[in-house]
Amino acid sequence: MRPLRYSINVTLDGCCDHLAIEPDEELHRHHARNLAEADALLFGRVTYQMMEEAWREPAETGVMPDWAEPWVMPFAQTIHAAKKYVVSTTLDRVDWNAELLRGDLREAVQRLKQEPGSGIFVGGVKLPLALAELGLIDEYEFVVHPRLAGHGPTLFAGLSKPVDLKLVSRHELDSGALVLRYVPRR
Repeated sequence: MRPLRYSINVTLDGCCDHLAIEPDEELHRHHARNLAEADALLFGRVTYQMMEEAWREPAETGVMPDWAEPWVMPFAQTIHAAKKYVVSTTLDRVDWNAELLRGDLREAVQRLKQEPGSGIFVGGVKLPLALAELGLIDEYEFVVHPRLAGHGPTLFAGLSKPVDLKLVSRHELDSGALVLRYVPRR
């Protein structure tokens, strides 16, 4: 069974707004390695559209925008090439190597997990909340940045019951961010 892995950047005060984090080369390398370890990416509509806008190679030129530093290219290439599944009730279609997941979320994700492969990577905020409620996330990774944002969305707001986790690894990045990996205590 393919594990479902969740990873997110978060500030010390719990903000998970992507604009609150200053990405650097080491962080991009870390996330590119995460994505490369998965056979598929699972996104909700908002995260899919955000990622597509930022990382899809322009069809006309195949050249990334001027803001794209050379060190973001491994991340951009990995996410661009990855198979993507999108959970949405409002989108009629997706492309960018993506497929819409329809119907019961638990059944759809369990089907994906039953397929052979090395793993499924999920990002975002709302979809992971729903997946945590269903007990479908096999590994949680929090990249905790040494910053206080003072605003923004927080993780798992509205979770109906606690999910107890066991720390399985930790690593400090040069920026001082801590990469903390947990698995659910079953």
